[in-house]
Amino acid sequence: MKRAVITGATGAIGRALIDELIQNGIEVLALCRRGKRTQELPTHKLLSIQHCALSELSALQQCNTEKPYDVFYHLAWDGTNGAARNNPDLQCDNIRYALDAVLAARRLGCHTFIGAGSQAEYGRVSGSLTPSTPTFPESGYGMAKLAAGGLTRLAASACGMRHIWVRILSVYGPHDNEKSLVSSTILKLMHGNTPQFTKGEQLWDFLYSRDAARALSLLGERGKDGAIYPLGSGVVRPLKDYLLILRDIVSPHTPLQFGAIPYSKDQVMHLCADLTAITADTGWTPVTSFCEGIRQTVAWWQIQEKISMQNNH
Repeated sequence: MKRAVITGATGAIGRALIDELIQNGIEVLALCRRGKRTQELPTHKLLSIQHCALSELSALQQCNTEKPYDVFYHLAWDGTNGAARNNPDLQCDNIRYALDAVLAARRLGCHTFIGAGSQAEYGRVSGSLTPSTPTFPESGYGMAKLAAGGLTRLAASACGMRHIWVRILSVYGPHDNEKSLVSSTILKLMHGNTPQFTKGEQLWDFLYSRDAARALSLLGERGKDGAIYPLGSGVVRPLKDYLLILRDIVSPHTPLQFGAIPYSKDQVMHLCADLTAITADTGWTPVTSFCEGIRQTVAWWQIQEKISMQNNH
């Protein structure tokens, strides 16, 4: 892999993947919609930015270059939070955009298409998640991700491209959405608020974004055609334990209100990735502890808060 394309390049995984690929000397084309987050992408001789929203992928043509791209990472997805996750029309649009991404990848000369799936494709499972774990998605988001994974596999095969689908668990890190559990908790603690949670008994698996990016980079080189890879840390502990670690790093004396929020009727109580397949095929294992990942994420949010205060003055 010498040249790669990324959609969803402004999120936690996308930004980490840009850094990972550039550090490995790989040229990157970031396809992004117009907005503040796109303006915040780094300036680097190996990074090109082209404005292209998901709805514009179908019209994307070969860029003004004689060299084809190699790997297309489709990370972008609309409606990942709140009520939008169960909006049928919006999620159906995402499936179409994923198919548009495959055709765009073909026009750009790519030999490999890597799509970002989700643990939501599995639904509620008590054991570790493997490539062959049965899928019973309960949200529109999970249903659409599952459909997109299968349909893009067919489309990529018809285009003569390798296809790899990565079912991503809970990834956190710099540039994450401020509404995510980790980021929203960090911000509440930084602002002196008392966060409220469920009882926190869920057994959870968190992965730092740079580790996720390294996995995706290796999959671009060594992933098997047609493979599905669950992607997490492979470490599981009660959610309450993670949140207490986070609290101790940000604001040790602030109380956390566990049990203040009831579990949802479809609450996932066990989430852990089996890394056997991805480790066997790529040699990848995560290297960042949750403590270290949270410290780096907190440091990034502290910088954002300072920038925001300076801009307001």
